This record gives sequence, structure tokens and C-alpha cells, in this order.
Amino acid sequence: MDRSKLYRRFRTLLIANRGEIACRVIRTARAMGLRTVAVYSEADRDAMHVALADEAVLLGPARARDSYLNVERLIEAARKTGAEAVHPGYGFLSENAEFARACFDAGLVFVGPTAGMMTAMGSKSGSKELMEKAGVPLVPGYHGEAQDEATLSKAAERIGFPILVKASAGGGGRGMRIVRSAAELEPAIISAKREAKAAFGDDRMLIEKYVDNPRHIEVQVIGDSHGNLLSLFERECTLQRRHQKVIEEAPSPTLNAAQRETVCAAARKAAGAVNYVGAGTIEFVSDGKDVFFIEMNTRLQVEHPVTELITGVDLVEWQLRVAFGEALPLKQDEIRLNGHAVEARVYAENPTKNFMPSVGKISTWRLPAETGGLRIDAGYREGDTVSPYYDAMLAKMIAWAPTRDVAIERLNRGLEETDVRGIVTNIPFLSALMTHPKVRTNAIDTGFIERELAVLTSAAPAPGELELCAAVAAIASEEQRAGRAQANSPWQTFGWQPVGRRQRSFAFRVGHGPEQKITLNYGSGCSTLLIGERELAFTIAPREGGFDLTLDGVKSSVAAVIDGHELYLRTRNGRFDLHWVDPFGGESEEHVGEDKIAAPLPGTVVAVLAEEGARLDKGAPILTLEVMKMEQTLRAPYAGVLKSIKCKVGDIVQEGVELAVVEASGE
Repeated sequence: MDRSKLYRRFRTLLIANRGEIACRVIRTARAMGLRTVAVYSEADRDAMHVALADEAVLLGPARARDSYLNVERLIEAARKTGAEAVHPGYGFLSENAEFARACFDAGLVFVGPTAGMMTAMGSKSGSKELMEKAGVPLVPGYHGEAQDEATLSKAAERIGFPILVKASAGGGGRGMRIVRSAAELEPAIISAKREAKAAFGDDRMLIEKYVDNPRHIEVQVIGDSHGNLLSLFERECTLQRRHQKVIEEAPSPTLNAAQRETVCAAARKAAGAVNYVGAGTIEFVSDGKDVFFIEMNTRLQVEHPVTELITGVDLVEWQLRVAFGEALPLKQDEIRLNGHAVEARVYAENPTKNFMPSVGKISTWRLPAETGGLRIDAGYREGDTVSPYYDAMLAKMIAWAPTRDVAIERLNRGLEETDVRGIVTNIPFLSALMTHPKVRTNAIDTGFIERELAVLTSAAPAPGELELCAAVAAIASEEQRAGRAQANSPWQTFGWQPVGRRQRSFAFRVGHGPEQKITLNYGSGCSTLLIGERELAFTIAPREGGFDLTLDGVKSSVAAVIDGHELYLRTRNGRFDLHWVDPFGGESEEHVGEDKIAAPLPGTVVAVLAEEGARLDKGAPILTLEVMKMEQTLRAPYAGVLKSIKCKVGDIVQEGVELAVVEASGE
């Protein structure tokens, strides 16, 4: 293959992706003087990456298979805009050898490895065979070509339960299931194949022995077309949910210097087996004693910023320079490890409901400044809409410091100062994770989040009545003074008076809790709050996004967002959603019961798992939806009879639509 066609200088780069990674690539490319081209679906017309690029091309409808996964349309977009190169980002087609080959055939530089390298290393099965020949230690497993149920079942029995059924292509936890008994194997394979086919267009499976109490360690590698291959230290990605990484850090706090050199040398050996060119990641699993190769990701990783912060290397810039045909600017012994970095993935999801994705319009987007070692890679802004068609990641928050403890503190402070409204996010969950004592002491494994989920998602302790009520009154006061209150809003009714003395009573609920009442005295003299038998003086000073409150001699900062009768507060005690109880307007809120078997979000019915008339135990699976590229199984809320199913496989259903009816058994 002519290397001049593979690697050459270019001026216009098309980014075949969306969201945060598209924005990330665009920024570095433009800093290098390149012209950038974005692509988008109909759902992403107003997306952030579209606005950042010099040009943008509509690919097609919202579904990824009709837009971001359509190779012909991507190649045509490059042709239309005069793009000479394509950066695939991660996810979508980033590890698709056919796409890399199509770019080459179209005369485009593919910013990544060749199709041959992808085929060899991008397949988990193929890469294991290659590593076995190269002498790299492997987890016991099956990675053969035969994919029939009998072969996979025999392999599972030979390996011994528990096992891991895993998609040979792709990543991100999609198409992956832990199977602890023979009875669970068949449904796990069917579900994993279906999910892998939808996400990657490839439903081949491999089977591995599931390592108990595992830790996930990976090494960043990058090679050029001149034969140079480097490792840039390792990352620890042990904190996961649904086999998707949540928190990543570099370097690994688990390894000592000797272990670090051993695993990095093994990674270079693994990548060297195919003379790898481009950025990639060699992933390992550790049982606390030994380290085993599990796969190679032939692309950039979501967590690459932690490596950038400890090495001072811009990996996207290096990717582009390798694609230009340049040699890597540093040698292995010139790469220095400096400090510690930790990254948190901010998702639109609800951790209290099994990490159910959240969709809707972002009404408030407040993030801290990127100073003091804090970095934020975002793909959304205030006013953007989170759709049900793509991955739910909104942004990544990364903190660097000289030590791990300080890096964690900086990251947690950044999370605490972040306010995103209009959708549900995992921000409070991330903060709870960062402050968990076992995370601080690194006493974790990949099952930690699952085991500790109840603790990590427990409701914040109820705020003291004094602070809660004072904050409510102060917010209302600030809104009135600033003249920003909406017409007919409850916040308009305080009516601050220059003379005389006035009194007004209010009632609020915290979430769906009981009403809490306060009385505000205002006018001439100091303003006070009457809470039960106690009357407390307070003052406020408005500031951007909230106010400073002094209550009973203690000053604190309060962030606030007001939307009609709803009030969001962030205080030193946590985040709170309050509802103003209108004494004249009545309450007309609709409470949807947990027993309703309805679509939690817009999605596609991919499996019906029970028949009408069947008797069901509580928790029995009824049907499966594909939502945001992940499968969600809806289950019986109680024991009973399945009276009816109101959908069929292939139906596209909207949020809230009733899909099945279960009649309780009365037991």
C-alpha cells in the first residue's frame, strides 16, 4: 500500500462524529490552522459541534444508521466540502475497518490506523489470537469464529461460570453481559448480540472468564509511520456502571513503578505486533496479582484528557501530525509523568432509576471556570436539546493536581459548582462517588458502584428548616429587587416596602415531601424569618446565578434557578428542588405511578419477552426497549397476569406511552 496515500499533509478535516469529541477535535484542528467540517443529523441541526466548525453537512434523519453510520453519505460530505482527511472520533465508525478502507479508496486520509490494523486489533477475538501468538498474557476464554449457540454454550461450560459474554466489535459496555449460571446464558447471548448489532453493525461474541474483584487498567499508545511506537503511561478505569467507565484517572493508583513499566512494556509489545500507527489503547484486567490483556481500542478514548494532563501532550494534535506523515516529536525516554489527573463523565441520566437516560432541553448550563487545574470538555450548551438517539454523555470534567488527593478535591469542587437543569444528570451521583471513603483510599473494583449504588444515590439529608426557608425567602427577595420576576409568578408577590411593616406567609415542598411553612416580616427595619417560634434576621446580596445569604450571623453562597413555581437551590448542604404551593391556584400536578408499564423515554421495541395471559412474578421481564443505544428491560411491577401487550417488535414508541397491562394477583 502506497504510504503517500495513507499519510500526507492536508488542510481540511471532516470530523465524522458529534457531541463532545467533535468539539474537542475541532478546537485542536483549528488551533493547528486547519479548516474543519462538521456533519450532523436532523436531530443535531443546532448542535454545538455544528456551530464550532467552519462548515457543516446534513447527513440525514436522526437515527444513527441513517446519518452518522452511513459511510456513503460521509464520503459524499467530504467530497462536497473539499475535505482531504477524516477524523472518526470515538464510537460510531471509529473502529470500522470498512469505513477506513472506504476513506482510503476515496482518496481521503483516515486519522487513525489502517483497515488492516483495525481488523487485526479492533476485533476482540482477532486481537486475542494475535496476543496469544505474541506471548501477551490473556484472560481464559473463547474467541473463535463459530458463533452458534451450542459452541458458545460448550465454551462457557469449559471456562466455568461466572463468565463475560462480550461483543467482539465496539466498546462502551454495549453488547456485554455477566453470566453467572447456565440458565442465564441463552437470554444473555441473544440480548448482547442484538445490542451489539444495533450499536456496531456486528453481533459476533466472545466469552471470557469473569475475573472476580477486577480492576481495569489501560495503557495509551501511539505510533507513527516511521516505526516509532510509544506508551504514555497508564490509566485506571475501575469505577464503572453497566461496564461503562464513570471515573478515570492517571496514573493508576494501584501500580507501583515496576508494575507500571511492566504493563506499559506489554502494551508496546501488543501494539507492535501489528506495527501499529495512530493512537490506541491497550486494555488489561487485573485480579490484584496478575494483569491480563483483554482488548485493544484502535481509536482515541473518552478518557484521553487524563493522559494529556499528566504528560503535557495533546493527543489529537499528535494524531493529526501522524496523519500528516510526520514522526512523533518525542522519544519514549522523553515522556515525563507529572502529577495526577481524574476525569468524571457527566451524563444525562438518572442514577436513582438504574441510570435511565434523560432527554429534553437544557434550560440551565452553569459550569465553573477552567482554572486551577480544572478542564471541561463539553458537547452541549444552555438551550441545546438532548435527544434519545445518541449516547447520553454531556461533558467530561477533568482535574489535575500534584497529588491524587488534591486532584480528587479539585474535581469534586468543580462538580459541586456545576448546575444543569431541564434534564436529569448524574452530577450529584458523581460527587457522592468522589467523596466515598473507599474511592479516596482506592479500595475498589469494577463492581463497586453496583454494590454501593443505594448509598451513592440516597437522597441528600433534609436541609435544616432555617436554611431552607431563609434561602427561599432570600431568592424571592433577590428576584424582586432585580426586577427579573415573571408576571404572575409567586416570586413577584413579596412586595418590598420602604416604610411600615409587612408580613407574608409561604409554603413550599421539597420534592414530593410535606409542606414547610415560613413567615417573612419585611419593610422598615431588618427583615426576619419566623420559623416556628424562632424569628431570625437575614440579609442577602444578589450575585450572578444566585445570592449571598447571611442568616443568624453565618454567610453562605446559594445558587438558584427559578422556573415558575419551581425553585432549584444549591447550598453547602446539597442540591434541593422546591415547589411553591400556590394557596389560590390549587395543585394540578400529575403523579405517574411506578406501576405503569410505559415507555420511560422515546425508543424502539426490540424484544417481547412474555405472552399475553402469562402469570408473572414480580420483576419478571415483559419487553425490551432500545433507548439511547442501550437496552432497557421493562418488568412486572408486581405478581399477576399479563392482560395485554400494546406494542410489537420494531415499534417506535414515545415517552409515557403504555406498553403493557398487568393485573395484580391480589397476593
